Amino acid sequence: MGRFATPLGSVFAACAAALLLALPVSAGAATLDELYAELADPDNREWQRTQSDILREWSKSGSPAMDLLLKRGREAMEAGDLEAAIEHLTALTDHAPDFAEGWNARATAYYMAGQFGPSVADIRRTLALNDHHFGALSGLGLILEELGYDTRAIEAYRAALAIHPHHERIRESLARLERKTSGTRL
Repeated sequence: MGRFATPLGSVFAACAAALLLALPVSAGAATLDELYAELADPDNREWQRTQSDILREWSKSGSPAMDLLLKRGREAMEAGDLEAAIEHLTALTDHAPDFAEGWNARATAYYMAGQFGPSVADIRRTLALNDHHFGALSGLGLILEELGYDTRAIEAYRAALAIHPHHERIRESLARLERKTSGTRL
């Protein structure tokens, strides 16, 4: 009888380990949903903490190597080396195609490089992976505004504010565009 206890014990241990490993993922997802709800609350006085928590969660790819590529890409952007930033972030999106923040970071680098087409393509990918990404929506609004698509930019800014009603820069951009477009046409 002792001969059979060891294999069954191993199977049980493997199943228990698999269940325990699955818990942080679902718990993390519930936490992120809770954070989105907190951020969307216009009465939330702790919104900066909530925003920081969300940004921190978005930056976790699940792989130290991919997190390092994101860090290097962001550092290159900050240093003004957009070519290196795009290279690091392209490696990131190639190796972690389901990591929304990689696409968003590369969209930002493309925008900074004046490459609006690739930036919009990466924003679309970001939003397909994370429809709560207020930064991507804000970036889309900025690009649309710069291209003269004011009505579409307003829609993007409104969508971003629905997720993050505390974001002053988005609110200011929306107000500016609404004033610009509210005149009477002749």
